[in-house]
Amino acid sequence: MRQKILLLAAFCAAFALLPGAGLAATMGTPAPPPTAAPPMSASETKFVNDVTSDLQGRFATTNAAAAAGYYRYTNEDDTGAISWVNTSYWASDPKHPAQLWYDVTGKLIGADFSVPKANSATAPSMWGVASSRWIEIPLHAHFVVKQADGTMLYSGFGPKTAARIGASLTSPTKEDVVKLGKAQNVGQVTTVFTYPAIWDLQVWLVPNPLGAFAEHNPNVKPSASAEHEM
Repeated sequence: MRQKILLLAAFCAAFALLPGAGLAATMGTPAPPPTAAPPMSASETKFVNDVTSDLQGRFATTNAAAAAGYYRYTNEDDTGAISWVNTSYWASDPKHPAQLWYDVTGKLIGADFSVPKANSATAPSMWGVASSRWIEIPLHAHFVVKQADGTMLYSGFGPKTAARIGASLTSPTKEDVVKLGKAQNVGQVTTVFTYPAIWDLQVWLVPNPLGAFAEHNPNVKPSASAEHEM
């Protein structure tokens, strides 16, 4: 799913490559073509139509997202999405997704709705959406650093890195980012936050021939600088 890129960013520093992984990467194995999501039920179609109309009306631009407390925390991923988060909405409702996705032009293209795993041991079935649409995302942390040249570094870390530097994933600090060597001082760290263990529902808010719950959207073209899975 789309969150694979986010998890790769969070955990790449934590895990060593498995034997042979480097060889596989150099072989350039082509990725399989994007696949369509299973057809939507009537209740799922209603949910998608309702949230698309509402969110496109309220959050069509990144300025609107920022005014509502969302902020950017990722680079563009291989689907063409840049994620903005509001950590007040990890327990989402249809009007308040935890995350909004924008393309490089600042156009709203999708959203993540979430349910903390602490609130639900199994995948939820709510809002007329089947439980099979929800994916698990484990506990980790993200941070944003304003670098010396003025550009922003978007990254994160998982449990092994947290253990190595003596950090807590449930209460990461700016000092932890300095310990990682990703910032020279805490003043460079604009934000650091916990990404809790959640059930995540990903929804495209623009037309997608593969379906609103599909991983990719052929109508959204990633830029040349988009990050790609290895």
